[in-house]
Amino acid sequence: QAQLVESGGGLVQPGGSLTLSCAASGIRFSMYHMHWYRQAPGKQRELVSTITSSNTTNYADSVKGRFTISRDNAKNMVYLRMNSLKPEDTAVYYCKAQFFPRVYWGQGTQVTVSS
Repeated sequence: QAQLVESGGGLVQPGGSLTLSCAASGIRFSMYHMHWYRQAPGKQRELVSTITSSNTTNYADSVKGRFTISRDNAKNMVYLRMNSLKPEDTAVYYCKAQFFPRVYWGQGTQVTVSS
């Protein structure tokens, strides 16, 4: 049974930092492309960052230079380090694992950036 569990969300002041974690189980993690998405209230879910099975990374323009995605295949973990957080980064952040045709989602973790 594939499962993704996010953690690390919370309340942080503007300019602060958080690191999100996603623990994967029940999949051959190293074969999967891993993604972080986010969804703010009233908005569509958007792709934030991707790290492929070969460790190629991509970022949305809105987070480029502030967020860093990484993975640890030995631990079946993917991370999102978020620096210089802004109020507009407030959203529920979701982890997604993809290895065509399989796609799995986590339940999400709330990130709130507010003073």
